Amino acid sequence: MLNDQLINQHEITPLTMAILPNYEANNAKSSHVLEESREYIVHSTPTKVIDNACKFFGSSLKGRIEGTKDISGITHKSPIAVDPSSGMYFFPTASPMNESCSWIAHSHIDQIFPKENNQTEILFKNGKRILFDVSYGSMMNQVHRTAQFRYSLEERINIIRNNVFNNYQYKNQINDLNTQENIYK
Repeated sequence: MLNDQLINQHEITPLTMAILPNYEANNAKSSHVLEESREYIVHSTPTKVIDNACKFFGSSLKGRIEGTKDISGITHKSPIAVDPSSGMYFFPTASPMNESCSWIAHSHIDQIFPKENNQTEILFKNGKRILFDVSYGSMMNQVHRTAQFRYSLEERINIIRNNVFNNYQYKNQINDLNTQENIYK
């Protein structure tokens, strides 16, 4: 159910499932934001909402796209990590420059179904269904590319965490040995 609430700015959270273009009568561009338990309109395009979210987490959409390219080699319709620490990975349904572009949260997808007329339906984990004017093959490609990018980025993060943790443990072991040596002197 769409709330009557109109919002000038919106911060994406782990509850955000999708950001869809919304076409108002006066041709103003806005977004229909779907969250797990509510929906509302934001007075920005979906791509601008994503860019603002990236900026909130210390980058920009352009920076996130460049990061995706460096990590995975993906250059078109790039999936992005809005905030990898909270699992917020989104992918566009079209070029982000296209006003019909929607952004889908990878972690909220339950199933994807091909439909007639080159359309695809996404069933979200909360039971909400949305029909997109995107072919099933293209949508599945975006889902798979996002999964691969997500895996690659999370592996990099885990390697760094493990190295820091191992280095910390090593330093503590050295300190313990030094302390023991001082006791026995």
